[in-house]
Amino acid sequence: ITEEKLRLKTHIDYFLNTMKEPGSGRKLGFISQEIGREINTIGSKANDANVQKLVVQMKDELEKIKEQLLNVL
Repeated sequence: ITEEKLRLKTHIDYFLNTMKEPGSGRKLGFISQEIGREINTIGSKANDANVQKLVVQMKDELEKIKEQLLNVL
């Protein structure tokens, strides 16, 4: 899952930088979809209980972010 972790970090960095741009709500929505894809891939590839717990936590936090984005749009 090293490749997925690297892509996830890249997407998160892009998300954080995009947050600084005015009117970037839709773009952030698209980036959050990509983040979700990477999280799901990590979850499906990892056969470790600790990683699975982290995946669930990441999904929960991502859902919170998506809810906030809907409030902005």
